[in-house]
Amino acid sequence: MTELLDSLLHITSIIAGNIWWPFVILLLAGTGIYMSFQTGFVQVRRLGLAMRFMLLGRNKKEMEGRTGDITPFQALMTALAATVGNGNIAGVATAIASGGPGAPFWMWMTAVFGMATKYAEGMLGLRYRIKTADGTYSGGAMYYLRDGLKHKGVGKALALWFSIAVILMATMGSGNMAQSNSIALALNSDFGIPFAISGIALALLVGVVIIGGVKRIAAVAERLVPSMIVLYMGAGLYVILTNVLIIPDIIMVVLKSALTNEAMVGGFLGHTVKEAIRFGVARGTLSNESGIGSCSIPAAAAKGNEAAAQGMVAMMGTFIDTIIVCSMTTIVILSSNLHPHITGLTSTELTKSAFAVGLGTNLGGWIVSFSSLLFGYTTLIGWSYYGEQGAKYLWGVKSAMPYRYLFCLFVFFGAVLQGHHLEIVWNFGDICNALMAVPNLIGLILLGGIVKKETQDYLKRWDEGKIVRPFGN
Repeated sequence: MTELLDSLLHITSIIAGNIWWPFVILLLAGTGIYMSFQTGFVQVRRLGLAMRFMLLGRNKKEMEGRTGDITPFQALMTALAATVGNGNIAGVATAIASGGPGAPFWMWMTAVFGMATKYAEGMLGLRYRIKTADGTYSGGAMYYLRDGLKHKGVGKALALWFSIAVILMATMGSGNMAQSNSIALALNSDFGIPFAISGIALALLVGVVIIGGVKRIAAVAERLVPSMIVLYMGAGLYVILTNVLIIPDIIMVVLKSALTNEAMVGGFLGHTVKEAIRFGVARGTLSNESGIGSCSIPAAAAKGNEAAAQGMVAMMGTFIDTIIVCSMTTIVILSSNLHPHITGLTSTELTKSAFAVGLGTNLGGWIVSFSSLLFGYTTLIGWSYYGEQGAKYLWGVKSAMPYRYLFCLFVFFGAVLQGHHLEIVWNFGDICNALMAVPNLIGLILLGGIVKKETQDYLKRWDEGKIVRPFGN
């Protein structure tokens, strides 16, 4: 078994190290830039309106009688449940350890242009959704690939590709096993809880929620996600304020490391620009999921019939996840002077140690451990829904319940898989992210004209005061 795992680790490391650069990264960046122009840079010009729509989407009375399963705000929280996970804690630390302090810059660039990409995903997700045999709404990249592309053969092939990739990512990748592992590791190191016990408890806690379907998942996400983000942001903001005088120096280190190949920057051993881009974009995409099509799945279940309005709500996920939460993690780590090449720290342990420096050993470690548990748990329930939708697309509504049980089983497997072989899971997550991104990005480019037309039409009606209810009647 050890030899098999060693071989699998070697193979996945090679694939993960090469699958992103240069094709997927260039495709991701190109799509983000293309969508920015197609939407008139909606992520900048209409950011305030998007925030307004996000808050309005919480009003359940406003949403009464509208077509859909959950409110627009619940759709966003479900997407954030899947995105604001241990990628924000472990992923940022791993990006800095592997790509240098310049990696966060490329995470930010991924987010800025990724907001336009995510806008398009959310918009198309609602536009091409369908009502299934069980009375719920299903949608996502597989549906707008299948039904939106003019060449039906290509569309169906890309939809099949995406569906398989999303199931793999949700079941065995960083949407599941990496999260349960991070939680189990934190519980073991802080409280001495055996990995198997954590695995069983997590599988049961996840099962209690996901067996109830999207409405229960959304209801839990609506309550948990804002609370956990505020907790983590509060701790991060305190550390930032106590180090406010060195923030300009930290920003300069990030910029210099991101754009130059100097042998040493800010006390960090040299990392090439290629490494900064590769790990910054890969971990940034792993964290905010812009470009991989996942946010289109809960967007399709949102109440309302104005696709552009849901797209604006959807793009707020990337803004919150990366521009706010990941940036805080970055500053906390870089202000701690815990250089990975000296300390040997990476992943959750690096972030945890950095918060311990800023807040005090006990408090800092506790907050990161508790955040890791909450972030990981919400990611698990969010990704269970994504994988289920992939299964429903391939095998119909009857596959939903068996898939939920299968998902819980892999939650347990992730918790008990420890040691250096855990890198297999993170590698697999990087690979599956890329495999989801490719068909989705190709589809977005081909559907760019529809995105442009829908956006221009909606914003024109909004500016002229012809829209009374933003999400439609």
